[in-house]
Amino acid sequence: MPSKNVTRGGGAAGSSWNLKEICELIDVLVQREITEFEMEKGGVRIRVRRGNSHAEAAATPAFSNISPPAWGPAPPLSAPLPRPATVEPPQEAGAETAEDLHIIKSPIVGTFYAAPAPNAPPFVKTGDVVQVGQALCIIEAMKLMNEIESEVAGEVVRIYLENGQPVEYGQSLFAIKPSHKK
Repeated sequence: MPSKNVTRGGGAAGSSWNLKEICELIDVLVQREITEFEMEKGGVRIRVRRGNSHAEAAATPAFSNISPPAWGPAPPLSAPLPRPATVEPPQEAGAETAEDLHIIKSPIVGTFYAAPAPNAPPFVKTGDVVQVGQALCIIEAMKLMNEIESEVAGEVVRIYLENGQPVEYGQSLFAIKPSHKK
């Protein structure tokens, strides 16, 4: 049986994407708040769209192979990954309805931190009144600390995560009862 020489690069040295490059690219796009980006390198095209238009589907990075690499086709990455199921405890009598609350959701995947430092008090606690732009937590993504700020003024009625827990894109972080209706 004849042997085949297989190269992982799919061509000239340095002409294909590796996971580190893709992660660095996504970090730059998040830092600069770029909502749409497309680039081709080494026969592989990467297209990233972020934002609230089209809900989660638009924020899922779409990767497509133009030509398969020499070592075989990559599994399709354009399909969204299944979300882990979360169990919400039943609401207590007199609890606010979902229509009365503003839910702050995670804009990125990472690790949730309730305080700015391990021994520091948390940014907010249940019952605290917050203002627009006030820091609520930090989400660490690839060694970058991203402060998540309040989008509304009001009272924090629920914190969905505990310090150090992993968080997914679009996962609920805080429920805030707005201080006035829009």
